[in-house]
Amino acid sequence: MTMSVAMTVNGKAVSGNVEARTLLVQFLREHLGMTGTHVGCDTSQCGACVVHVDGVSVKACTMLAVQAEGSKVTTIEGLAASPEKLHPMQEAFRENHGLQCGFCTPGMVMSAIDLVKRHNYAVTEEIVRHGLEGNLCRCTGYHNIVKSILAGAQAMKAAGV
Repeated sequence: MTMSVAMTVNGKAVSGNVEARTLLVQFLREHLGMTGTHVGCDTSQCGACVVHVDGVSVKACTMLAVQAEGSKVTTIEGLAASPEKLHPMQEAFRENHGLQCGFCTPGMVMSAIDLVKRHNYAVTEEIVRHGLEGNLCRCTGYHNIVKSILAGAQAMKAAGV
């Protein structure tokens, strides 16, 4: 069964016809070409598919596209003000070597931003490590990811984002 779906993705109104079983991650990647949202495990374990739906981090592999009807969705592609000016959290990951292969990075960044906002910028190493339990990185020991998120929280607060 085909259904119509409409939402705002990265500030732009989008719509499309999808099968009722189409996941949000599939809609973003296959229909809209937003390939920064990764499919890692297909079981909601890895967090590579995290996006923000109405300001809250969501694993896009566990949400149907039709469930996002009318919502505001932000993907990793929608964070930066421009290619030359990254979001403070993206910049913190770059500056603090919070990525290696980069596959998990979009989901880590999206989760980190939500985590920082939920804690009103007051995150500690313990809060970050606990908050990232749903995000897996197979390349690093998480040390630089945690360091990046702590630096990103300070940068976000300073920038007022």
